[in-house]
Amino acid sequence: MNWDQVQGKWKQVQGKAKEKWGRLTDDDLDVIDGKRQQLVGRIQERYGLVKEAAEDQADEFVRTLQEDNTKEEKQQEAKARRAGRS
Repeated sequence: MNWDQVQGKWKQVQGKAKEKWGRLTDDDLDVIDGKRQQLVGRIQERYGLVKEAAEDQADEFVRTLQEDNTKEEKQQEAKARRAGRS
């Protein structure tokens, strides 16, 4: 998943962002609207991090989303295969 995809699915991933960065408010998440630089800036403000550290966290968040999507896809494929054998 890349940032364009995150932005397009922001409503779906807001909960995961809130889990990762509990100090971000709902208003913060609405303003961020999936934009990387907005997220980085809010992480800096709320957690007192330097820009590079906030960017690293944002990039790690996207990698985690990609891993989660890959796992979900594999689980769905396995479920479909099992259903086909029944």
